[in-house]
Amino acid sequence: MIDEAMQHRLTAVVDEFRELEARLADPAVTSDADQLRTVSQRYRELEPLVDAYTAYLDRQGDVDAARELGGAASDEERAMLDAEVARAEAERDLLEAEIRELLLPRDPHAGKAVIVEIRGAEGGEEANLFARDLHGMYAAYAQARGWKVETLSLDSSELGGLNQVTFVVRGDDAWQRLKFEGGPHRVQRVPVTESQGRVHTSSATVAVLPEVDEVDVTVDDRDLEIDVYRSSGAGGQHVNTTDSAVRITHLPSGIVVTMQDERSQLQNRARAMQVLRARLYERAERERDDELSAERRSQVGGGGRSEKIRTYNFKENRVTDHRIGFTVYRLGDVLAGDLDLVVEPLLHDERARQLADADA
Repeated sequence: MIDEAMQHRLTAVVDEFRELEARLADPAVTSDADQLRTVSQRYRELEPLVDAYTAYLDRQGDVDAARELGGAASDEERAMLDAEVARAEAERDLLEAEIRELLLPRDPHAGKAVIVEIRGAEGGEEANLFARDLHGMYAAYAQARGWKVETLSLDSSELGGLNQVTFVVRGDDAWQRLKFEGGPHRVQRVPVTESQGRVHTSSATVAVLPEVDEVDVTVDDRDLEIDVYRSSGAGGQHVNTTDSAVRITHLPSGIVVTMQDERSQLQNRARAMQVLRARLYERAERERDDELSAERRSQVGGGGRSEKIRTYNFKENRVTDHRIGFTVYRLGDVLAGDLDLVVEPLLHDERARQLADADA
């Protein structure tokens, strides 16, 4: 059962929820778009917890009422009431477990759009081809979950792979599910460039960053070195004959971002700043939190074959996530976009660790 300390915490949550409910009916709030968005978002965050706690109190009330009636009941009535108590206690316990999960600290990036960068790493052109496969996997996964994807930059390799691709994924639970993808991904298969049928090991790196607003990261224009040059990418004659490509160097950090896919220099600059802010925010997070720093630093690493968070083995039809020791023999389905086969175990592991920490 819920102890007294948790009960006090839940009572405070209910009080806050009722206050938010009243504010949502206040014309001063409904007429202010920013205030309305903030209040509505917090209201939606608390609503599942309040609903679960209300249902928990109802089930506990059923238990207490049945037990009280059982004291003066006949043997036949008592048997029925005992069954009612058992049913209500089982439902109450399930609701308690749900409440404990809902009380876990909320990821500060939950609900934000996600910037994903994929690069071919070790393995030459085969690494670039694998980067293309990963890009296709995430695109299919996003489509299946109803997320929107916007490509910021894409650099194709000679054989149709990807040297690098950067894209934004927008969806309510996009960060929650894609945050696990950051790190080196290793592939073991026979490359199209292999004439003797030997299995090669290659890798591609994936970086996952939350999209941040200008208010989240302040960038001083004096810290920027901005170069414009003629694009060498796709886009036709207009792109190739105008200085539309943009390279932004953030001098204090040394971070460099280039964009050339748009026809407009202004558009390329806006996209470059979008990625730059995300990288600066991620760097600031590392500096503020040593534990988070170690975790984020391990995302990309050097892209070497020995470093990996996940292995895709074509011969065995196997996908293994090395962080939790999980393996599924459905590689084709995973690459086709059924990434929940791997993400759900990672989410379960995360929740289990959080619950263990909360009970410690």
